[in-house]
Amino acid sequence: MGSEIEELKKLVEQLQSQVTRLSDQEEVRKLQYKYGYYLDKCLYKEVADLYSNHPDTCVEFLGGRYNGKDGVQRLYIGRFAKAFVNGRNGPVHGFLLDHPQIQGIVDVNPEGTRAKGRFRSMMSAGTHDSVKDTHPRGLVQWWEGGIYENEYIKEDGIWKIFRLKYFPFWHATFEKGWSHTKPNYVPFLKTLYPEDPNGPNELCENPMLWPDCRVVPFHYTHPITGVQVADDDLRAPEYGKDPSTGAPPLTLSKPKSET
Repeated sequence: MGSEIEELKKLVEQLQSQVTRLSDQEEVRKLQYKYGYYLDKCLYKEVADLYSNHPDTCVEFLGGRYNGKDGVQRLYIGRFAKAFVNGRNGPVHGFLLDHPQIQGIVDVNPEGTRAKGRFRSMMSAGTHDSVKDTHPRGLVQWWEGGIYENEYIKEDGIWKIFRLKYFPFWHATFEKGWSHTKPNYVPFLKTLYPEDPNGPNELCENPMLWPDCRVVPFHYTHPITGVQVADDDLRAPEYGKDPSTGAPPLTLSKPKSET
């Protein structure tokens, strides 16, 4: 009887561990989905509050890295709010900026303190004809597709965004589609803070935009082989050419504490 009880205790511990892991995965997934809903409606203060206060917190966007909670606020409450909604927190009439967060793959570390997640966004954005003369973007409508490879941290029992790395893959006007998008359709960030009051702290290496088709590295290994995708297979050379002729493979930045 004693051995059976011990076996049952072990089983209960295993089940508790699995339930905790699954619960953590779902909480991280919900966190990212909530991020998307706030971002849709230009609720930039709420977005910034989803981030950790950890000194290694950052956001990577359009070739720039915004470091720390101050950098996070500078991007969302500074750059985005001023560009899209005249500095307010919340939407303005006639401006669309939907960011569906889909295909979420979340992995939590064994300690249950850190997690990584890969998500996709398919954005539809633009202005309504009725505001073409009053909104600074004029009359415009566009599509955008991108990949997130994010890191999350649990602080005081609450999951928060730690390092959000967004790779906008392609842009397209609604009228002509992605086949006619000019290279570097949206210019990469080039001027650092404080020269640009809303600029990034540093620039990322080898940023990518359509028609560049390099693979955003996966935080996970192959589920069957347990192997990471080879560096050369992350490249995107021109058709028929050797991989070495393509741009260097993309890499995922790490917190300073891990470098």
